[in-house]
Amino acid sequence: MNIRVLVYDDNKARQAALKLLIDNTTNMSCVGTFNNCVNVVEQVEEARPDVVLMDIDMPIADGIEGLKLIRRHAPNVFVVMQTVFEQNDKIFEAIRCGAHGYFLKTTDSAKLVEGIRDVCDGGAPMTSIVARKVLHMFHHQNSADPKNHFDLTEREFEILSFLVKGLSYKMIADACNITYHTVNWHCKKIYEKLHVHSATEAVAKAIQHRVV
Repeated sequence: MNIRVLVYDDNKARQAALKLLIDNTTNMSCVGTFNNCVNVVEQVEEARPDVVLMDIDMPIADGIEGLKLIRRHAPNVFVVMQTVFEQNDKIFEAIRCGAHGYFLKTTDSAKLVEGIRDVCDGGAPMTSIVARKVLHMFHHQNSADPKNHFDLTEREFEILSFLVKGLSYKMIADACNITYHTVNWHCKKIYEKLHVHSATEAVAKAIQHRVV
């Protein structure tokens, strides 16, 4: 499978670097680069990406606005957010708006490529420091809902706990001594039971409802 990646970043040098990285990665191609999200709906429709790498801080129409429009008009496209800073409010807003992953721009190239592949397989790739912030933010959200296990099996609960800690599917497979495909199958069952469509949504709901 060739993964088609669309890049949004207002820094021309970074645009060029990301395009070079993606085009030189096996089974991956960059299908466009843009400075902001003013025409994001039309651009996504024309480029038909599998994954969008979305900078948060861009002029006129930023990454959060772009994320919302993509989720509304192209819900099957995966959106991975990127930012220079550990901006708590924007991290939380991006995840609430349906981002599938979140990386700091300081993330090395190999981990970014791994994250692009991981999100296509249903994972929720995040820089570790971002994952910790997500845990911290959700743990401090007030919720009136009683603890709810959503009829998860013991194995499903274990895998969901690893997702909350920010582990990739491959890392979960290694930790549980099961295959990558078995992790993928369990995650699909978890999403069905939690009534969500992505790993980030599952993490958010799990912590909000105190499942983990």
